[in-house]
Amino acid sequence: MYDELTAEDIKKMEEEIEYRKLVVRKQALEAVKEARAHGDLSENFEYHAAKKDKNQNESRIRYLEKMIKTAKIISTESADDEVGINNTVTVYFIDDDEEETYRIVTTVRSNSQKNLVSNESPIGKALLGHKVGDKVEVRVSDNYSYELEIRKIEKTTDEGNDKIRSF
Repeated sequence: MYDELTAEDIKKMEEEIEYRKLVVRKQALEAVKEARAHGDLSENFEYHAAKKDKNQNESRIRYLEKMIKTAKIISTESADDEVGINNTVTVYFIDDDEEETYRIVTTVRSNSQKNLVSNESPIGKALLGHKVGDKVEVRVSDNYSYELEIRKIEKTTDEGNDKIRSF
């Protein structure tokens, strides 16, 4: 597994684990107990649904605990003039004559619909450590790559607004 995570990622995961153990687990156990009281378990849809919800919660707790245990903690620190984790970067796609803005985040926060790009993705890897004016090659595969120019780098401090992605 060995995902690269920030201290903030770990903190958010620990908060989710605590919430799931103290609140969701209690609710799920109560739902199972209530559904069991309705009678014949073989034909009791509510019971099977409650058990499924309980099991999904326990699975998520185990998943988060494993991620924390196996994570490689990375820093969000970077020079003011270079791309780092949690920076917002405006890039120019040379071949397409278009500009886009992305925020470089860890894998658990990535969300392409919100232009949150993982530091482990091809574009994230290519941008990290570079400066405004640099042209970088984004290698998608052995047969395909494209070139970007970094136009603007902004330090982003609202890391806490992103949610850890659920699976």
